[in-house]
Amino acid sequence: MPEISESAARAARDLRVVFSRLRRRIREVAQDADLTPSQESALSLVGKHGAATASALAAAEGVRPQSMATTLAALEQHGLIRRAPDPDDGRRQLVTLSDAGRARVEGNKQLREEWLARAFEDRFTPEERQTVLTALDLLERLSRP
Repeated sequence: MPEISESAARAARDLRVVFSRLRRRIREVAQDADLTPSQESALSLVGKHGAATASALAAAEGVRPQSMATTLAALEQHGLIRRAPDPDDGRRQLVTLSDAGRARVEGNKQLREEWLARAFEDRFTPEERQTVLTALDLLERLSRP
């Protein structure tokens, strides 16, 4: 296996650190005081997956089914999700966003995107924004198989 250059190792390390910080900052923008981070994450997951069972959500989130059940119960108390019988297996229930949950997920998404756009506008010159766009095109290659 070929040796990894110092520049490649540094790029990997620095990119991971910067993405981690940026992800945390973006999450903070729309944090709701009445939900825990795990509840926020589960709500977002339900929004992404559409109708799903609690066990499928637990697997996707990497938590125990009991932990997901507790999280979903709290979201249901807040009126953010609904449960309905699975039409393919009446013993299971499918979890979906309620209208309030959908509005919250969309509102949070919009707040995050607006914060990020405003931060780019306020903190970067047009040339720097173009550099970021060019770098994103290059980074896109990392997401491809």
